[in-house]
Amino acid sequence: MPDRGGGPTGPRMRVGRPSRRVRTLLMTLGVLAALAMVFVMFAGFWTDWLWYRSVRYSSVFTTTLWTKIGLFAVFGLLMATAVGVNIWLAHRLRPPLSAMSLEQQSLDRYRMGIAPYKKWVLLAITALVGLIAGASATSQWRTWLMWVNGVPFGQKDPQFKMDVAFYAFDLPWYRFLLGFGFAAVVLSLIAAALTHYLYGGLRITSPGARATGAATGHLSVLLGLFVALKAVAYWLDRYGLAVKSSDFKATSNWTGLRYVDANAYLPAKTILFCIAVICAVLFFATLWRRTWQLPVIGFGLMVLSAILIGGLYPAIVQKFQVQPNEQAKEAEYIRKNIEATRKAYGIDGVKPTDYTGRGQIKEGEQQRRDADSAASYRINDPNIVSPTFQQLEQERKYYQFPSTLDIDRYKGQDTIIGLRELNLQGVDKRNWINDHFTYTHGYGAVAAKGTDTARGTGGSPEFTESGLPSKGSLGDYEQRIYYGEKTTQYSIVGGPQKELDYEQDGGGQITTSYAGKGGIDLSGPLNRAAYAVAFSEPQILYSGAIGDGSKILYNRTPKERVEAVAPWLTIDGDAYPAVVGKRIQWVIDAYTTTNGYPYASRTTLGETTSDSLTDRQRAVVAQQNQVNYIRNSVKATVDAYDGTVTLYEWDENDPVLKTWEKAFPGTVKPKADIPDELKAHLRYPQDMFKVQRELLSLYHVTEPAPFYNASDAWQVPNDPTRSDSNAVPPYYLSLKLPGQERQQFALTTTFTPSGRPNLRAFMAVDADAMSRDYGKIRLMRVTDDKVDGPEQVQSRLNRHDPIATFVRDLKGADSTIKYGNLLTVPLDSGFLYVEPIYAQGRGSEFPLLSKVAVVYGQRIGFADDLGGALSQVFGERAPDDTTTPPTEPDEPPTQPTDPPATGDAALQDAIADAQKAYTDGEAAVKRGDWTAYGKAQDALQEALQRAADAEARLREPDQGG
Repeated sequence: MPDRGGGPTGPRMRVGRPSRRVRTLLMTLGVLAALAMVFVMFAGFWTDWLWYRSVRYSSVFTTTLWTKIGLFAVFGLLMATAVGVNIWLAHRLRPPLSAMSLEQQSLDRYRMGIAPYKKWVLLAITALVGLIAGASATSQWRTWLMWVNGVPFGQKDPQFKMDVAFYAFDLPWYRFLLGFGFAAVVLSLIAAALTHYLYGGLRITSPGARATGAATGHLSVLLGLFVALKAVAYWLDRYGLAVKSSDFKATSNWTGLRYVDANAYLPAKTILFCIAVICAVLFFATLWRRTWQLPVIGFGLMVLSAILIGGLYPAIVQKFQVQPNEQAKEAEYIRKNIEATRKAYGIDGVKPTDYTGRGQIKEGEQQRRDADSAASYRINDPNIVSPTFQQLEQERKYYQFPSTLDIDRYKGQDTIIGLRELNLQGVDKRNWINDHFTYTHGYGAVAAKGTDTARGTGGSPEFTESGLPSKGSLGDYEQRIYYGEKTTQYSIVGGPQKELDYEQDGGGQITTSYAGKGGIDLSGPLNRAAYAVAFSEPQILYSGAIGDGSKILYNRTPKERVEAVAPWLTIDGDAYPAVVGKRIQWVIDAYTTTNGYPYASRTTLGETTSDSLTDRQRAVVAQQNQVNYIRNSVKATVDAYDGTVTLYEWDENDPVLKTWEKAFPGTVKPKADIPDELKAHLRYPQDMFKVQRELLSLYHVTEPAPFYNASDAWQVPNDPTRSDSNAVPPYYLSLKLPGQERQQFALTTTFTPSGRPNLRAFMAVDADAMSRDYGKIRLMRVTDDKVDGPEQVQSRLNRHDPIATFVRDLKGADSTIKYGNLLTVPLDSGFLYVEPIYAQGRGSEFPLLSKVAVVYGQRIGFADDLGGALSQVFGERAPDDTTTPPTEPDEPPTQPTDPPATGDAALQDAIADAQKAYTDGEAAVKRGDWTAYGKAQDALQEALQRAADAEARLREPDQGG
């Protein structure tokens, strides 16, 4: 059927054309610009592929890529087809020529303008909507993979008896399809209506019928599809009630059905589903009846029903049935929420046990012995001693330690460990070669006992691994650190340019050339060009410092490497180093999560895992969105030398992990493959523990009535050692809980009643992966409501006269006081608090342990060391409790001593011994041997005392006759 009107007639105006040379130049520039754009896009793709291949996780790249391409193609094509077919159909159904009206005359010029390009306009519109829809669909690659690979949970929700996998894996995909369907129908409806209007099928101001029969039938079918999709939405909304969040009493993240949902919204959704189906049939019936009367009436009734049945009726039920007796009405649903939440967060086996919490000082020596063995009291706080590590063990200013050190275990000893990582800000001469070729890595681990300070050092840690290169208890291992938490820049290694290990004390440099299997080869021109574009650094393309064997290292922090190879995992905020198998390995805890666990209340990970350390020192767990199911399902390692990433299965029963293992087969190794040497360093993750303690502050209550009343709600106390109002962090500590025969490495925290400062509960989890009870949470409810909480204990310490005097004197000397971790240890029906106190003098760059405070019951101990503070509280240890340190194996056997000198000779001998001890101490400091330094200081004190005694004897009056 011909279009209305025609094109303009008359002679064309001649426009001057550019010369052939100009046209050739413009064409050449256009081609070059297009090629440049293509190469930029290719460079991004190529470098990503090379990186994934270098870490041997190319299957992750290809699976993700092909999934995105498939979604883009399928949903882009579907959207383009839907819109294109409806535009074509509307054009095909346009009416024949009719009498011209003012409305049609105004539309003529648009029809005439489009007429020569109708096919191109159609292709352009369909291509545009297809590209947008396809690009949007690619973001659903996780949803698609979880739906197609979903593994049953083996648990059913209490309302609909559907497996949890339906809510976690299926429902999100169905909702995406529904949303896509709505978008396709709405766009098709708009495009069809505009086409009908343009070609006369719809009229707004013209006399006669407003729409032709063909237009009426076409648009009615599209409206019928929209209403049919709304019916599907009503049906899915029924299941959505099981994962719906709302504010309810004690929690703002309540999830699941309540009384009004089960008895008002659920039947309302079912009724609205039926009404929507009938309304959709009425719209489809216009194909035969050619009238809008019944469909419009039906649609109006559906809207009215949605208001009355879906909105007003539930409000009436809530007001007149629930509110008068809410506790009884909601009891059944509260119980379901409690059971689901505790199961979803892995706390369903936690049962509080009563503990009086009020300890009494007892006569005799047994309580002192119990206090000595109750815990390995960590008086070196890893959150404070980092500057001490930096000052004493930095060695070179282009090295640095993290602001928060890590806790690990070596040979049964709680150990503070940090890596000497690269710090380019300390390089004297900054340029491209130094930044990326010379200074490429850190060097060595430094470790100290968590429970001791070095004698004679004024309170510095007792290092068990120190010096450059590092030496000590960790043995022989590869000390170069190419991958670390502070290593964020790219480096080019292994080529003609030598890399600096460190500068020697006497001058000269120790250099190396990277020989690890990590990195991407840069010897080829294609790779060099791609990385020059990807990093916006043209020197990579032509620099002579790059040659055979050159490799580029990037994505070097452990966290970003694990996130890249396993984008379906949520990464813990803290990666920690461990020396395993002659290598430094970064250990990273990773979680599988979902927000589709029915009835389980949600939590926001970023908020739940924040505490007084995450603001400046420790990272917050990456994921900020809400979840209601979490498992520490994967333990990952990153080799600090070659960057090798290894993922190990940890929770073998987690259905979310099994789903992702089906989607990415071969990426996660079985749990049985974890080496025992590595397993000895695995621990319960802090972020998992913080999520669980946040939930247990409310969900330790398992009965609906007290839960509804929030009569026993708890809170995590604020960190009493900090001025900000942030939660106290959990502490790793080896301690012996009531009923245990020996100390166990644990992660601990405390609770106070909501709105009150006194201690309400103590929580600890077995954090040793080698333990049979790993992951077992013990929750001790304090029955005495007058036991001081952490903030009250800190306040008592601040008011204690000896401590107040000590603090006042130091501040008067312009020194800074730093309070270390306030450790809480159950002891003999009470709680023992231990807090190290650090002093940092004016002009000093690092704090030193100065005092230790101990609180038990009403007694406070305050002394130079832990033993002295415990003695003030519990009394002195009996002599038989004192153990003599074993003789060092490399010490020579004790030789017979000469008779002691007397008189002036004794004074001279003492002075000589003092001078020797002082010299030995200076030499020990230079070597970084703090054990030897402590012995030298002891010898110096002993020699000075002998000299003083000898001088006193010389000055005594002659007693002879």
